[in-house]
Amino acid sequence: MSTTVSHGGFDFEVPFRRINLTNGTHYDAYDTTGPQGVDPREGIAPLRAAWIAERVARGDKNFSQMHYARQGVITPEMAFVAAREKRDPEFVREEIAIGRAVIPANINHPELEPVIIGRNFRTKINANIGNSATHSSISEEVEKMQWSIMWGADTVMDLSTGHN
Repeated sequence: MSTTVSHGGFDFEVPFRRINLTNGTHYDAYDTTGPQGVDPREGIAPLRAAWIAERVARGDKNFSQMHYARQGVITPEMAFVAAREKRDPEFVREEIAIGRAVIPANINHPELEPVIIGRNFRTKINANIGNSATHSSISEEVEKMQWSIMWGADTVMDLSTGHN
């Protein structure tokens, strides 16, 4: 499931997982599993491509979320994490501007779903994957990543030491 967020001329989906409770109500849980059934050789759709392209076209030189936050700008990444964390976008911007939170969102990874890390937000779980010089299988590492996020990892770091 997802909720649609509109910000800065962009509409995007913020995924969540609905858990039905025995009393007939439900709980909407934070969901980082991403799209399913994607060919790992092709990758996932670049969610942030248009957001980044707009900044490049504008001539921006500093693309950090802290830079924008300190200018008073709420970026689509901030709006995305605000919806995911069930927080006000202005609160997210303030926390980033004063250095109590960070959105790791490198412009070279337009496919990532933004996540916020900071003391006033949900605790995040990182999972590590990676092949080595003695064993290399992209499909095995992608499967490990999929299992990691299915069971709750918020971020995944590739620690590969092997070729490519």
